Amino acid sequence: MSDKVIVFGGSGFIGTHLTRRLVAEGIEVVSVDIKPQRETLPGVDYRIADVRDLSAFWVDGAVSRIYNFAAVHTTPGHPTHEYYETNILGALSVTDFAARNGVNEIIFTSSISVYGPSEEMKTEQTPPAPESAYGYSKLISERVHRQWLESVSGRKLTIVRPAVVFGGGEGGNFTRLATLLKKGFFIYPGRKDTIKACIYVEDLLDAIEFARSKAEPFILFNGAYPQRYTLEQIITAMIDGHFPKARTFLVPKALVLAGARLLKLLDAFHIGIHPDRVMKLVRSTDIYPGWLTSQGREYPNAIETALTRWGTESGGKFN
Repeated sequence: MSDKVIVFGGSGFIGTHLTRRLVAEGIEVVSVDIKPQRETLPGVDYRIADVRDLSAFWVDGAVSRIYNFAAVHTTPGHPTHEYYETNILGALSVTDFAARNGVNEIIFTSSISVYGPSEEMKTEQTPPAPESAYGYSKLISERVHRQWLESVSGRKLTIVRPAVVFGGGEGGNFTRLATLLKKGFFIYPGRKDTIKACIYVEDLLDAIEFARSKAEPFILFNGAYPQRYTLEQIITAMIDGHFPKARTFLVPKALVLAGARLLKLLDAFHIGIHPDRVMKLVRSTDIYPGWLTSQGREYPNAIETALTRWGTESGGKFN
């Protein structure tokens, strides 16, 4: 079988980490993205393409598997229609490309957004109940991939629903937390006990490869640590291990939201403060990785270990 793989979304955060890993394993990689690559690795075939239309896209030779990581995902950040256009058309286009080219394995990154925010714990058996355009688009995209799987025998599909993924190059939630703590403070918006499911990018990739190594033709799993970390536990781990001078404050949510609206207008601190992001800090995403746990996957001291790895790899910058 060919060792060539295609990574759609290869220039993104997770795609970049995956490409490094595949190259280190001696696998031939075709990295496809609408944006230029963040780094250029020897031997990688970098392509610029729009995942919404792959009708003219081609590669030489057989392809053993496809990683479909391409998505519009930043919330807030895009008009509603862009989530549907990119994520659903991308799913249709990637699965059509796979069907046309005889590629029988796809690994697809969905999202825990398909569950919707809730104070109740969610597992893979929990019925999806998305509340955002992103969540709806990912749920529909899951169904597109499953239709591809079920239309022809012999195909293999792995779907992962990642929680908040953090690590080098993330530029998202954890990076913003680290940026605030570098400045010496963090403000809890009305509560500290919000549960925020999360996972380090390299641990997520380990979980993906573990899942796809199984013989089953279809596996769907939540990509998260089994520890149900609260926002306070995450912040405490960051302060204790890396930002000992930072101080925290508990402020009523209404005041924090008012401040966020003002800072959004002023772009103060240049850290992407936005009222919608404040609301994320008070709405739990209590996602449990039931499948990974059933397979004996354990992550002792997960958040502390992951933050140490990230700090070491980034030279303490957490960027």
